[in-house]
Amino acid sequence: MAIHIQHLNKYIGKQHVLKDISLTIGDGEVVGLLGPNGAGKSTLMKIMVGVWDATDGEVAVPKNIGFLPEQNPLYEDMYVREYLRFFVGLRCKEEGSKSKDKIVEELIERVGLTAEANKRVGQLSKGYKQRVGLAQAMIGNPELLILDEPTRGIDVGTKVEIQKQVLKLAEKGVSVTFISSEIQEMLNVCSRLIVMRDRRIVGELKDEELSQDNIMSTIAGGSNHNE
Repeated sequence: MAIHIQHLNKYIGKQHVLKDISLTIGDGEVVGLLGPNGAGKSTLMKIMVGVWDATDGEVAVPKNIGFLPEQNPLYEDMYVREYLRFFVGLRCKEEGSKSKDKIVEELIERVGLTAEANKRVGQLSKGYKQRVGLAQAMIGNPELLILDEPTRGIDVGTKVEIQKQVLKLAEKGVSVTFISSEIQEMLNVCSRLIVMRDRRIVGELKDEELSQDNIMSTIAGGSNHNE
């Protein structure tokens, strides 16, 4: 399993921000986290990537993780190719210089940045900035890719490209955890949905259960998945 979480709880001060979370995600599986604002989705992702520790419970995830946060932090004064080469250098230290350049060019091609590669990151549209962020998250061939609202507020072309990349990575055995506020997008890319509300898991949908009506019903009043 790429992710194995059992009875995870998280407190910030006296506030109980995640309540008895248990879930598993298999190799090559695309699992969506869906729920209203404040449901605990981003908090759970931050624990998965090690930004925060759980207060108690068991959390087992791969060491090699790619992460694209909702607020995509980019060095906007750097050129696209320069920026990616910098992070390739940090994450692929065992590779030779020529190999690193090849890795950068492959990433640029994969996410559709060829025409923008000689521009400063700050000159790019929001959609192309998200492509840069996705390319960075893919450096080092991660076993697990965590994407927090990767297509919010971007153009349709980039949205479709990111969805295609997610499915291609899953075909190669990469596990993907995906947050989106768009139900149709979840239906396009996810093989399973974890529905959260009130900082806990309230339902899980897969296969023939995946429909807009079932998702909306589970968000509105699903029974507690962990009970």
